[in-house]
Amino acid sequence: MASFTEQLANFFGTRDTDTSLRELFISELKGMYYAEKQIADALPNMAAAATTDVVRDGFHQHLAETENQIRRIEQIFQQLGMEADEKNCNAIDGLIDDGDVVISDTDSGSLTRDAGLIIAGQKVEHHEIAAYGSLHSLARLLGYHDAAQLIEESLEEEKNTDRKLTEIAESFINERAKMESDNDDDTDRDGIRDRMRDTVRDGDYGQTTGTYAGGSSYSGVTGSGTEENADAATWQRDQSSQGNRTWNSDDDTRSNSGNTTNRRDTDPLTGGPSGF
Repeated sequence: MASFTEQLANFFGTRDTDTSLRELFISELKGMYYAEKQIADALPNMAAAATTDVVRDGFHQHLAETENQIRRIEQIFQQLGMEADEKNCNAIDGLIDDGDVVISDTDSGSLTRDAGLIIAGQKVEHHEIAAYGSLHSLARLLGYHDAAQLIEESLEEEKNTDRKLTEIAESFINERAKMESDNDDDTDRDGIRDRMRDTVRDGDYGQTTGTYAGGSSYSGVTGSGTEENADAATWQRDQSSQGNRTWNSDDDTRSNSGNTTNRRDTDPLTGGPSGF
């Protein structure tokens, strides 16, 4: 079966179309330049609004990637002999507005907010994956091989970020957000969060490392002060007298000074992934 690039080549089969395709490529590149800069502006706000260190650090890490992606686009414009320029992208404006709505519609310090922020982030990632995928095909068709390589690097980063967002959501965020929503007593839920903050402030409970099901690794520090849920708080209080904790996510076993207790490898107190 012919690739998408080959199908485009067959559809735009004459050299007369090269000029219009180049214009389309440049137009889409300008839109992506605008989009990446808007995303870079929005990510710090999303990080500041996040409840857990896992999500917060992930947004900060993706901000660094986004800044690199902006520089790649500027490099492509340079290769084309043009100054970098923007074109408004209504799609990304709407997606960023959706993220702002999540923040305004969810409680500060809740896992529900993190679940919503992950959804908002993945909407943005899916837009970027589609846009970079199309730009990559056009670049190859037009013979812009260096540009295609730069675009492919950004495309793979966006795909990887999307996968990691899913892994974070499924590790514990969504489950704890559901427990939160099942509790109809807002006062009690606030009390749970306060007790969790008090518990984790007592000390650093150690470093953790592990591997996602998808193969990517993570590390974190337990007792970060943000993984707030009733089960985790209860478990931490029960185990507070035991030291030398380690976590092995391969066999789902936590060892405490020679005593072994089984815990799910999605326990948020293990710190989770350090970023996207």
